[in-house]
Amino acid sequence: MYWYEEEVKQLERRHRLDREHPGVIFYGSSSIRLWHTLEDDFDYMKVTNLGFGGATLAACVWFFERIMINYRPKALVMYAGDNDLGDGRNPEEIFIFFQQLMVKVNQQFGALPCYFISLKPSLSRWQMADQFRYTNNLIESEIIKLDSNWKFIDVFKKMLDKEGKPNPALYDHDGLHLSEEGYRLWANTVKEKLG
Repeated sequence: MYWYEEEVKQLERRHRLDREHPGVIFYGSSSIRLWHTLEDDFDYMKVTNLGFGGATLAACVWFFERIMINYRPKALVMYAGDNDLGDGRNPEEIFIFFQQLMVKVNQQFGALPCYFISLKPSLSRWQMADQFRYTNNLIESEIIKLDSNWKFIDVFKKMLDKEGKPNPALYDHDGLHLSEEGYRLWANTVKEKLG
């Protein structure tokens, strides 16, 4: 986890003055960190971006207490797990990290409204699409079964074209990160759930 250390230290410093009223915290990998229009997309509420580059769900669990210390959010929106699969972990491991995250969130924040954005399909990892679907299914099933403060936000299906493949217009040139159009789709999909 040492390779995340510098970025985590920056996150620890960045929002130090506004931990009492962060509004909705967006937490996770570079898909969150690179959401440069986040404040404009959610201009009707306060949002705080706590994404860090290349983050796995494992790293989000590992650094949770350090990054979230003294925050008092109204809700948490989470995206991670994509990079875990890219690193060769299997869906069951990612599911265990998700369960660990749920425990940590509950310990820190109680019954905070939480939203998990499904793993996205991506052009560069499309050969692993079945693992992505399976991981999403494990996490969504757990959220439905527990019927608690967590909600599942499915972006996977919305990011496919008519042929059932990732829509290239939604991705940056690397085929992994989102384009402006991709973030617009995410913003609209998240807003529907946040209400």
